[in-house]
Amino acid sequence: MRFFMDNNLPRRVARALNELLGPDHSAHHLKDMFAPSTPDVTWLNELAKQKDWIILSADTSISRNPHEVKAWKEGGHPVFFLKHGWAHQRPWEFASRLFHLFPAILKLAERAKPGDAFMVPFKGRKIDKIIA
Repeated sequence: MRFFMDNNLPRRVARALNELLGPDHSAHHLKDMFAPSTPDVTWLNELAKQKDWIILSADTSISRNPHEVKAWKEGGHPVFFLKHGWAHQRPWEFASRLFHLFPAILKLAERAKPGDAFMVPFKGRKIDKIIA
């Protein structure tokens, strides 16, 4: 599996996660593949042309914007949304918490159906499947 992290997530966390996931899986940041200002619909449509992507995003508005929901659903990639509590964390706390939860994210990603979405809390352990 390949994990794609959008601009709302730290690039250095994507790089560290990539090291931890290898060689079986990988993690990539938006800035490593697209211009930093690339609109969500554009990168969602580009990823739709490829298989095996799992999207990680702290931009929960993607789940409410009709054009972005359409691009994500048509692309068929599962998405893990990080709830608002993630936004204001220092890099160490952010990375520590994400890495702690990642085994559960991997298990859910392996079983996810095309277009599934999950909400990842900063506090707590329960990752909820959401309906968009």
